[in-house]
Amino acid sequence: MAPLKEWRIRALVTVLIFQTPSAILPAQWDLGGEIDRRLQRGIDHIYNLEFYDADKQFDEVIRLRPDHPAGYFFRAMTQWWRILSDFDNESQDERYHEMLERVIGLCEERLKRDPDDITALFFKGGALGFRGRLRVNRGNWFGAIQDGLAALPIVRRAHALDSTNYDVLLGIGIYNYYAEIVPREYPIVRPFMIFLPSGDRAKGLEQLHLAAEKAKYARTEATYFLAQSYFLYEKNYAKAAELVGELSRKYPRNPQFLRYWGRCLVTLSRWEEGFKVFSRVVESFEKKQVGFREIDAREAYYYLGKYFFLRQRYEDAAKNFQECERLSYLVDKNEESGFLSMAVLHRGMIYDVTDRRKDAVAQYRRVLAMKEYEQTHRDARRFLETPYKGSAQ
Repeated sequence: MAPLKEWRIRALVTVLIFQTPSAILPAQWDLGGEIDRRLQRGIDHIYNLEFYDADKQFDEVIRLRPDHPAGYFFRAMTQWWRILSDFDNESQDERYHEMLERVIGLCEERLKRDPDDITALFFKGGALGFRGRLRVNRGNWFGAIQDGLAALPIVRRAHALDSTNYDVLLGIGIYNYYAEIVPREYPIVRPFMIFLPSGDRAKGLEQLHLAAEKAKYARTEATYFLAQSYFLYEKNYAKAAELVGELSRKYPRNPQFLRYWGRCLVTLSRWEEGFKVFSRVVESFEKKQVGFREIDAREAYYYLGKYFFLRQRYEDAAKNFQECERLSYLVDKNEESGFLSMAVLHRGMIYDVTDRRKDAVAQYRRVLAMKEYEQTHRDARRFLETPYKGSAQ
């Protein structure tokens, strides 16, 4: 099930204006073997949501090089993933902003001494970009736009100074790809593009591939963006599954990678594999593993329900759809989600095939009272007129 259109528009605007600089990770400077190894280990810990271990690595980098922005920047990235793992809790936001301000201040001091300090350009652009990402997700569009427009010339300057750096290539590739895709797919975004250069879809995809293969620090980000691009716009679901499956195997504790992998698999009708992936999501949620929230479990329960439904294991399917519905009421804010309406619809279909017509009718009427998602209203009306008889329909 694809995300709701409104959510996708917001996310893609964020990518175009704010995430381009935020994806720029450090250039391949010489910080020394031990510091570089700590940075790499810390980054791996971030993606695996092992925040304490990540902080230890970056704190040591700060101790060894207090004058360099790398340790401070990645310490803030640990904080960013803490926020993502419990996004409705805003108590971590102030600390995050303070950490980014420290990165920006350190970079500005370096740029006063040398306006072409590429390390300072990278980290200042990254800090502005990540600040913009949080602001847009908290609804502060004006502040986010200011951060994005301030960051874009910084990242373009960095690229001009070091166009062969594969970590830089990630941000440029993201911009080139989405600057062509988004205005065409989502006209609501076009006003933002007045202030921004045009894109090149083919070139952007090529640059993302190069970053995914050769970047020193940004390889994971590049791989994830490639997977999303192949899934959403290239419609190459097998390639998307391959890429995000690679990430999930490397970072098994990351719910975002795991959910996306499962989504790719069920889109390919590889239901047995998808069942295993979404079962892992539910298991991690029930164990209260860091980062696995109601929103993750809600999606997993839906697809587990669908798996059982397709195999006519209706009792198991109903249990999972009911759990999806319960969690949807906890997760959904302003309106019903597609997961909720689809879960209610499927429960009605299960009631029909198990000879509980009165209960089925009640479910279909509930669907009609909700916001329509894809064809939920059409199907509900159809099954109100003619009971659902099974997969032959």
